[in-house]
Amino acid sequence: MNLFLLLLAGIFVNNYVLSQFLGICPFLGVSKKIETAAGMGIAVIFVIVLASAASWAVYHLLLVPLKMEYLYNIAFILVIASLVQFVEMFLKKSMPALYQALGVFLPLITTNCAVLGVAVVNMQKDYSLIESVVNGFGGACGFALAIVLFAGIRERIAENDIPKAFQGYPLALITAGLMSIAFLGFSGLIQV
Repeated sequence: MNLFLLLLAGIFVNNYVLSQFLGICPFLGVSKKIETAAGMGIAVIFVIVLASAASWAVYHLLLVPLKMEYLYNIAFILVIASLVQFVEMFLKKSMPALYQALGVFLPLITTNCAVLGVAVVNMQKDYSLIESVVNGFGGACGFALAIVLFAGIRERIAENDIPKAFQGYPLALITAGLMSIAFLGFSGLIQV
């Protein structure tokens, strides 16, 4: 399989937020400022890439040999939770401002269904370790791209005079829907 096409498909065609609607909670919650959205995007990239490699190893080196493949959900959630704890401790020590800005949404990466979705897709499509990591990186970059673009649009919208009925989440959801329609234009370009 062409790894470059797998990467592009993860970013544009199979975008977990805008095409598959996974990871909507942090997408809506942390997208009011570009800096915070970029920080969340970087944290998600780090977690998804590590989770892709770790979940591949757990599945293929532990669950399959023990014939316990049915435990993949539990195993993947434990791997993801451990990685998020690591990222949280790292950010708290090295980047306290970003840690404070992300607030409650950082621990919520554990329950971010995009992270679990990447691990499950890698397992279902029987990707190799390299393909799993590339797919995870592409999916995470797609998440980061979507959240940063969305934050930029929301910052521009906030400067305008918005009718009261559309302020806040109503306009955010309309904007997210329009972004999703724009990303729909990439569908079918790459078959993986």
